[in-house]
Amino acid sequence: MQQQSNILEHPVLGRGFRPFFLLGAIYSALMLLLWGGYYAGHVIPPMFVLDPVSWHAHEMVYGYTISIIAGFLLTAVANWTGGAPARQLHLLGLCLLWISGRIVMNVDFGLPLWCVQLITVSFIPVLAISLSIPLFKSKNKRNFVFLALLTCLCVSQVAFLIYEIHAAIYVALMIIMIMISLIGGRIIPAFTVAALRRSGQEAFQTPQMKMDIAALLSLVATTLCLVMAADTLFLTCAAMISAIIHALRMRHYHSLKVLGDPMVWILHVGFLWLVIGLVLLGFSGIGLVPLSIALHALTAGAIGSMTLGMMVRVALGYTGRDLIANKPTVFCFYLMQVLAIMRVFGAMIMPEYTTFWITGSAALWSVCFVVYVISYAPMLISTRPDGRAA
Repeated sequence: MQQQSNILEHPVLGRGFRPFFLLGAIYSALMLLLWGGYYAGHVIPPMFVLDPVSWHAHEMVYGYTISIIAGFLLTAVANWTGGAPARQLHLLGLCLLWISGRIVMNVDFGLPLWCVQLITVSFIPVLAISLSIPLFKSKNKRNFVFLALLTCLCVSQVAFLIYEIHAAIYVALMIIMIMISLIGGRIIPAFTVAALRRSGQEAFQTPQMKMDIAALLSLVATTLCLVMAADTLFLTCAAMISAIIHALRMRHYHSLKVLGDPMVWILHVGFLWLVIGLVLLGFSGIGLVPLSIALHALTAGAIGSMTLGMMVRVALGYTGRDLIANKPTVFCFYLMQVLAIMRVFGAMIMPEYTTFWITGSAALWSVCFVVYVISYAPMLISTRPDGRAA
């Protein structure tokens, strides 16, 4: 009993970002190695539930990305509501549920298909319930939107995994873009102004609520067009309008003033990849660019940069350390841009080398997150230097 208590008191179970950032980083590094090896013709990924391409898409969205979203939201909700964070047994249960989903999607234990599906899709509803309790108790209506977005992600996963509706993975990806647009619109201006003021520069945030709302609505419209009119001018128009709106939002983000601060510019670059991905999505509507190229601008570019940037910032800030990017961190930030450019523009400009671009970018992604684990695991699994909780 004492041993069990000691396990639950371990620092890694102190706040959601600690286990989920670590698990997500390790898992994505392994999955991209497996994916790159498959594309190079050396290994075969698990095919007992999904075909290889669907497996790759599902696990990077519902494996890696959801783990980082979970870590961020579980940590942020405690700040938004002023309540106690999910920790100890509660957090351990969530982690074990996520791990169970990854295991049954990658190892064939001979379980019935419905059992594999049930285990895999159960994580998001349980996460949403965990988040809803403090949000409803505190009447934190501003952030109810994340419960709605998680519900949409859950429905999309059920549609993709159980009913084999392939377009559902596009919906899931666009929901994540909505999260990036929503969260990015809050944190990027705030973090940027704070960094500029620390450096002695005078800077202010520019409220642009109407543009923020328009950006979210434009992404909803783009999602509908992507599902119902993917190869038409409707998608082109919707995606281009959304790209313009998001680019206009960035003009007030002081992006050019923070090029010397990696902790801030990585978030700006991630948001810029959202704009680039929307432009390419628009081009795909009229056949100028393959849809897969546009989708990887949103995944490798936007998701990769934004999640990595937040994983570093939260890990440093919430473990009581200065928000300063060391050399391995800066290396990871640049490496993420190199692999995204390879996967998007390399495959677009020289499609005859697509295998090289895919395997190369997958390998660099794995390197990036191996470096993250080596650099940040000691912080994530240990107590804060100042002795404070979590």
